[in-house]
Amino acid sequence: MKVSDYYKLGRTQPYLDFVDVRLDTDVEVFVDPAAVRILSSAWGTECVSLLQHFFESVLNRIGKGKDHEAISLLASLNERNEFHLGYSRGRSQGKALGKKSASKVWEALARSKAAKSALLQDLEDTCLLIHGIDTDIISDAVCNIIRGPLVKYTQEMCSYYGIPTEPNVDSGPIWNSSTEQWEHHLIPLPMTPQGKLVLVPKIIVRHRLLYRADEYYRHYLLPEMQQEELKAKSALVQVLKDGRRRVTKKSLMEKYGADKLAIVEQTLKHPQVLRQYRQTKRRQPPRPLTHEDFAEIETVEAPKWDELLASLISIPTGNEKASTYEDVIEKLLTALFYPSLCNPVKQHEIHEGRKRIDITYVNVARVGFFAWLAQHYPAAHIFVECKNYGKEVSNPEIDQLSGRFSPSRGQVGILVCRTIADRATLTERCRDTANDHRGFILPLDDDDLRELINGQLKYDGEHHFPLLRELFNKLVM
Repeated sequence: MKVSDYYKLGRTQPYLDFVDVRLDTDVEVFVDPAAVRILSSAWGTECVSLLQHFFESVLNRIGKGKDHEAISLLASLNERNEFHLGYSRGRSQGKALGKKSASKVWEALARSKAAKSALLQDLEDTCLLIHGIDTDIISDAVCNIIRGPLVKYTQEMCSYYGIPTEPNVDSGPIWNSSTEQWEHHLIPLPMTPQGKLVLVPKIIVRHRLLYRADEYYRHYLLPEMQQEELKAKSALVQVLKDGRRRVTKKSLMEKYGADKLAIVEQTLKHPQVLRQYRQTKRRQPPRPLTHEDFAEIETVEAPKWDELLASLISIPTGNEKASTYEDVIEKLLTALFYPSLCNPVKQHEIHEGRKRIDITYVNVARVGFFAWLAQHYPAAHIFVECKNYGKEVSNPEIDQLSGRFSPSRGQVGILVCRTIADRATLTERCRDTANDHRGFILPLDDDDLRELINGQLKYDGEHHFPLLRELFNKLVM
């Protein structure tokens, strides 16, 4: 049973911000530290800081010979099952760096030439260079280190989707970077028959980690080693019939090995290769899983766009159905704008509760329209106002939305309404608002939403949203 089924949320994975895990086992996705690192949000920055600080704390203690403290820090990454991510086929069984493996991990780090030579910079480097550390262990370790932000996220999602929580639940170890200690707190969290539940944003999970030891060795280190052997005219050099000289990767692995010990030895000889690998990966960060990816992994359906549009069109106009309209718009936009926009908040209060925003999204786009928007304009958040009117929207509605903008929150919003009869006049009103430096408002009606969906399907999920770019250009050109 998935979270959405257990709590009867009336939503499936495309319309949820978190990974809709099964409660009795794991979903085969993993939290990639590289995916966390590229999040352009305050939440992502907090997570990256915790990951870097914890890893540095462990390495510093190893470097100073404080072995007992290092083992203690690693042991507190207890093997816990509340995340439900990984390879488990039966009951969730986390594979974090827990008590049983802490000494082994410490020993691997302490003895590794990679740690002593400062090759290790980030947690994901251990995937390449430390024996016994692999995808599932890294993922569980990351979840434990960023448990504090994940707990806050879980509480926000429970409030947003109406998931009940129980008071005074043990939080599990939360890393305090100020004291460099693990702390426990009694907090409200959702509880299931399988125990407590900590939700994970789907924006940070991947089917496999960006850093992979086999890829690094075969496609980065071995080519460098081949050139070195050719230059040295070693015994591994073969002369072909046509006179060409070569060194096979097979012969290199037979001579030097193909395990992580060999990777470390060769990286020490060729440190520029590791730098090149890191640079390549940072230029090509991992893309979030798509709706189709989740559909295949979790055996669920992709978004049902026709049903969403039909639900939208069937809603009568008027204040009585304003809440229903807002709910359908949020489901549609959450699915449509993922993974560019995430972490929706409905009826978000600002100015100490004096003003509310119907829907607020965090803009974490790396490609497409929203990424371009964030590069050129204040767009950390995208605000959505929903007007289930049977009449034209006009200046009061525009002024209401623009009054929610600020340089820090963002100055881009979407005004969603049922029909726009006089589009030219509405466009001029929005253009006036932009010219007065009061923000950028993109008006959309039912027909525009249909066009956005069709455009997204046509461009195969590249998130260009040509209609939005066209509407924005009318405000600034």
